[in-house]
Amino acid sequence: MTHDLSSVPSSGHVTLVGAGPGDPELLTIKALKAIQQATVLLVDDLVNEAIVAHAQPGARVVHVGKRGGCKSTPQSFIERLMITAAQEGENVVRLKGGDPFIFGRGGEEVEHLQAAGIRVSVVNGITAGLAAVTSLNVPLTHREHAHGVVFVTGHAKPGDTGTDWPALARASQQAKLTLVIYMGVTGAGEIETGLLQGLRADTPVAIIQNASLPSQRQAVCTLQALQATIRHEQLASPSVIVVGDVVLGIQAASVGATAPLNAAGAGHQNPESAVLALGQTGNRTESEDLPRRALELGGRNRQQA
Repeated sequence: MTHDLSSVPSSGHVTLVGAGPGDPELLTIKALKAIQQATVLLVDDLVNEAIVAHAQPGARVVHVGKRGGCKSTPQSFIERLMITAAQEGENVVRLKGGDPFIFGRGGEEVEHLQAAGIRVSVVNGITAGLAAVTSLNVPLTHREHAHGVVFVTGHAKPGDTGTDWPALARASQQAKLTLVIYMGVTGAGEIETGLLQGLRADTPVAIIQNASLPSQRQAVCTLQALQATIRHEQLASPSVIVVGDVVLGIQAASVGATAPLNAAGAGHQNPESAVLALGQTGNRTESEDLPRRALELGGRNRQQA
């Protein structure tokens, strides 16, 4: 027998909050306020405890771990917890790693909460795919190298055929797209084989583990060496795989990286030999001096004001 929960009155509220990639300082102000105001927090496995520590002393904190390949709290149970707490008048925060709407099952949770008559709102967080390349001072889009970006999962749910990697590779090559692959470590061999059907074998790739955390590790390789590099460097989940020519800028940007950068060719061409120096300097022209002069003029104007 099923129960129609949409008719049950509720004075509570649920907020899906993105905790970001891991670094507590990347938490948004709005997310911080939501955490501080919560009376019940349902916390994902990858959320930094320093973020959970912002909860008020009397708040109930329930850890509902969900991680691919590990024992996880059933999604149906999490949804039931949220509904029950909200119906009891609690201010519930569902605290998720990254962003709730990027591979965070936030869409499913919003649908279930609304069907139960629960008021729900969402606070975005910085997703790991963005934080990963940003930590290396590399963009996801670039006027010369990438006209767009695709966020895609490398892990299909049971019974799903998963991503058509050859088709995605052809689209990426034609449209100059950066591919950001979540949960792709386990299926790296299949991903490599599929993408090689539409992308160059020497397409640059970066694998970033534990993005934004002190324990972050990363390796750079070519597409044909993806699986071998992951094995050689012993990279594991949670990791993000970034495929595309924007990765060419990593060597030039790695001066400011937060952790040592590994370049792995795994028996193939060393990708560092193909790195593009995005910050090359030469003889300065008058047009190149204009930004400097504009800044100097701006400084004088502030002093005069």
